[in-house]
Amino acid sequence: MVKRFLPKYNESMPVAKVMIVEDHPLFSKGLSSLITSRGSYSVVGEAKDSAEAFKLAGEEQPDLAIVDLNLGDEDGLDLLKELHSRFPGIAVLVLSMHDERYYAERVLNAGGRGYIMKAEAGNKVMEAIETVLGGEIYLSKAEQERLSECLEPGGPFASVEKLSDRQLQIFNLLGKGLGTVEIAAKLTLSTKTIDTHKEHIKIKLHCNTTQELRQLAIEWVNRPA
Repeated sequence: MVKRFLPKYNESMPVAKVMIVEDHPLFSKGLSSLITSRGSYSVVGEAKDSAEAFKLAGEEQPDLAIVDLNLGDEDGLDLLKELHSRFPGIAVLVLSMHDERYYAERVLNAGGRGYIMKAEAGNKVMEAIETVLGGEIYLSKAEQERLSECLEPGGPFASVEKLSDRQLQIFNLLGKGLGTVEIAAKLTLSTKTIDTHKEHIKIKLHCNTTQELRQLAIEWVNRPA
């Protein structure tokens, strides 16, 4: 169920409307409190999945949507693309636990306006919100520098950035222990299509066998945050 909140009225300045798409209620509540502690922002609602997010966006027309990439069984990047397509006037900031090195550029390509990790302090989160609502792109300084240079080879996951969004999605599901049939059912694709994607992933990640690919995927999913 979509949770809604009464806007916080502030006579001195226009109030920016913010919606939160996050499936962890405690985190969502804390984020909402942080945002509404500033008089110039109003959290108009929370959604835990894509259906609730689209409904809330259509009804409230917020200025900003803060979206997590982990939404239970749903993929946050898919939600972001659809949200951007349906509501291009809503700026989207992704707030996620995923390492920005592997997701920030994908978020921007999908129509997002910024990326910040959940490990950042509250003042950094507010800085990201202010930046995106100001019409600019927000990325950490480290990520800005990384994107301005060629990624140097090295490390077991250095080639993960070469994966397409769909391939990364499948790679993540492999790491969570799902087999071809389960992945195909989850993504509504044929097993042949999944097997083809796996072969392409093996090439990009320099894995000689499916077992090597699965092991690398498990290490990826369970890597330190």
